[in-house]
Amino acid sequence: MKTNIKQDNITRKEALTKMGKYAALTAIGTFIILNPKQAQASSPPDPGGNPFE
Repeated sequence: MKTNIKQDNITRKEALTKMGKYAALTAIGTFIILNPKQAQASSPPDPGGNPFE
């Protein structure tokens, strides 16, 4: 009894290309969600001041 298993092998270059696309989308999405100006504007003021002064 033989089982036919189809393996979809891709080259290293194809894998790096796919990973690069995902990395770019992740970076853009993270930047949009965690926009520094919006995050800073919505955070409350520091209640204790700067402890290193």
